[in-house]
Amino acid sequence: MADITVKDTQAQVVAKETYPSKLELSSEAWEVMRKDAENRFPFECCGFFYGKDGEVRKVSLTTVVENSKEGDQRRRFEISPLDYMRAEKKAAVEGLDLLGIYHSHPNHPAIPSVYDLKQAVPHFSYIIVSVKEAAFDHVRSWRLNDDGKFAEEQINY
Repeated sequence: MADITVKDTQAQVVAKETYPSKLELSSEAWEVMRKDAENRFPFECCGFFYGKDGEVRKVSLTTVVENSKEGDQRRRFEISPLDYMRAEKKAAVEGLDLLGIYHSHPNHPAIPSVYDLKQAVPHFSYIIVSVKEAAFDHVRSWRLNDDGKFAEEQINY
């Protein structure tokens, strides 16, 4: 995991302990996320990822969606309700679990913000891809713990 310090303003959303599960991304699923983050720079990208749930969450598929946030997309992303419905349907059709959402942080570390916490739901993993000047920098994954804070989840790609 990257050695990146959590800022004081973000400490209220990030737990000190790590989440007990971990993610394993297929190379194909990871490449879609990384390329989307780099191609959308300087704006935040977003999408869904699917696979099989368990102690090790195996990610095999990624779907890119449009950032529907009105206004400044350099610091925020939003996924439309219609895209959520499509994602649930895709998971059912593919026989996979909808495991979570990825998005990018252009020129910022892959640490969730207060805004990210307000949008988060239990069970989902949240992959954040940090992109510096249109090039991949680092990636981290997070899940909500029982206290409603993000705990870092081990990620292999």
